[in-house]
Amino acid sequence: MGNENIISVNNPILSVRNLTVAYDHVPAVKDVTVDFKKNSVTAIMGPSGCGKSTLLRAFNRMHELYENIETTGTILMGDVDIMKMPTIKVRRRMGMVFQRPNPFPTMSIYDNVISGYKLNGIPLKKSDKDEIVERSLSDVALWDEVKDSLNKKGTFLSGGQQQRLCIARALAFNPEIILLDEPTSALDPIATSKIEDLVVKLKENYTIIMVTHNMSQAARISDYSLFMYLGELVEYNKTKIMFTNPKDRRTEEYLTGKFG
Repeated sequence: MGNENIISVNNPILSVRNLTVAYDHVPAVKDVTVDFKKNSVTAIMGPSGCGKSTLLRAFNRMHELYENIETTGTILMGDVDIMKMPTIKVRRRMGMVFQRPNPFPTMSIYDNVISGYKLNGIPLKKSDKDEIVERSLSDVALWDEVKDSLNKKGTFLSGGQQQRLCIARALAFNPEIILLDEPTSALDPIATSKIEDLVVKLKENYTIIMVTHNMSQAARISDYSLFMYLGELVEYNKTKIMFTNPKDRRTEEYLTGKFG
């Protein structure tokens, strides 16, 4: 890739080439080229305002919802350029979970899980709905906790349960990649620990790309770490290597708490 601080990955599930994202013509992400390994957890780290969330949201083309944001570059899933796919297909292949748990407040737990099918006008038989709801909630270790309350509103759950419900909603479409934008920053330590355990388990079947400002979280659960600074990808490596032997001075200063 031309930068010795950035490792390459064999047979990546997602390949990003020369990706730039600009708000009102000011780049927030600058010329990022990076590959993501299948069935792994990759943490995107860096100080506030460095472009972490902007990069993550570019992957499933969230920025197209805003007229003042311009995205250039190539994003490949396998051989397919997702910049040329219908966004509905992109978002089915890449589920997104945000910082704050955001179940649809007027919907039941059951309807929250299958809401993506409803919103996209995809009809399902009742038996298929039941199966998707049970599978998705089981995948996030929530089924046993809510199976007798499926008709209650999602907002009736605790914060940690709501976030797992949002992950279940992303899993309902059976995506290949799950994008997590600081999924535990609004949660208490116990709920955070449950989400971390869940992320490690989910990589058996999914590829996880996660923005986190919590370095110890990245060290605990990610296989790869990507460090960004001022919109640039500074360093990308296996987490163990980056945390013990960072190659770039800026990465080292961030990891040792000199700034951030």
